[in-house]
Amino acid sequence: MVMAKKSVVELQEYFKTHNKIREQKAHSSKVHSVGWNCDGRRLASGSFDKTVTIFNLEKDRLNKESTYRGHAGSVDQLCWHATQPDLLSTASGDRTVRIWDIRAEKCSHTIPTKGENINITWSPDGNCIAVGNKEDLVTFIDTRTCKIRAEEQFNFEVNEIAWNNTSDLFFLTNGQGAIHILSYPNLELQHVLRAHPGTCICIEFDPTGKYFATGSADALVSLWDAEELACLRVFSRLDWPVRTISFSHDGKLLASASEDLIIDIGHTETGEKIADIPVDAATFTVAWHPKQYLLAFACDDKDGSDRRRDAGNLKVWGWTDSS
Repeated sequence: MVMAKKSVVELQEYFKTHNKIREQKAHSSKVHSVGWNCDGRRLASGSFDKTVTIFNLEKDRLNKESTYRGHAGSVDQLCWHATQPDLLSTASGDRTVRIWDIRAEKCSHTIPTKGENINITWSPDGNCIAVGNKEDLVTFIDTRTCKIRAEEQFNFEVNEIAWNNTSDLFFLTNGQGAIHILSYPNLELQHVLRAHPGTCICIEFDPTGKYFATGSADALVSLWDAEELACLRVFSRLDWPVRTISFSHDGKLLASASEDLIIDIGHTETGEKIADIPVDAATFTVAWHPKQYLLAFACDDKDGSDRRRDAGNLKVWGWTDSS
């Protein structure tokens, strides 16, 4: 506990000087999803404007690299391959999943699906992409063949989906506040965790494999032991439904965001607040860098010159004045 307290103090001190936000124009409409690739050199954003934008990080500068077009609907969520830094997948309301190869600067595969897709996740072993649609159907795509290997229809509201770090368990959050855990690839129900009194919205595993966390409509974030499936602690500093969460590269920090005008940064081992990030609007996507304390996020901001228009910006927090 002494070591944990030392870690808390050191991190609180660190973010007193590493607390600057840089903003980038990314899209012509609202940003729905942001994510860093596995080596941390690229940051992708997906938008209501149907495009994907790629930024590259060089030392302490973020530069726009390219914009990819092809989806006929909103790009609602994206995720990168866990070990190949050039492969990105996107889920869209146009009933397709796309896999993009950044080296070729184009879409390498388009996989038709049965509904309007809203959630996507790539298995840590890289062999499968799972995508969830508005009708609570989860489709599993074999990335070696780019063919659908399974479809699973659920009779409850499916929100976010995720594999554990060893890719042998598949997790779903649902509208009854529960986490359903299935074996993978057999998709047989193993456990149902009663996590929250309100809708369970988002789920994330930490990179070290020690924890996973869920965010809920009850404004709480619960932190779980990934092996024991036991709730360790609850973060309760937000007042609105928690829409998005992200663990730092070392598993020490958990960012959570909502319609509150702050993003909360909590210490996983103690639950204490490390910092908060002031924002001007609801925040629906956050993502920690895989190697540094840099947090990418996007808010429901309006354009400064035309308040009727979405700003389409993404932001990165964690810089210093000198960076």
